[in-house]
Amino acid sequence: MKKLTVKQQAKNYKLTQQISAKKTQGKKKDPFKERGIDKFIDFRDVRLLTRFLNDQGKLLPARITGATSKMQRQLNTAIKRARHLAFIPFVSDGTKH
Repeated sequence: MKKLTVKQQAKNYKLTQQISAKKTQGKKKDPFKERGIDKFIDFRDVRLLTRFLNDQGKLLPARITGATSKMQRQLNTAIKRARHLAFIPFVSDGTKH
């Protein structure tokens, strides 16, 4: 086994520190609070609601969207209402086969 010089040891240490350093992301902000929506999510606003659906038409979880639990529940209700009134399809066109 080779012995490393002091410079090589320091270089290896720096590399391992860079690799193992955790990149912390800031806390996700509530997208509804940013838009000024505090009390009611309008189920007729299709552009806003489709932002929280994936390509299959499933609802994205709050940990991905950054919505609070209260707003996530309201979002769920608004999407269900929009689907029932045919503003949003239940299943996207790509998954109907």
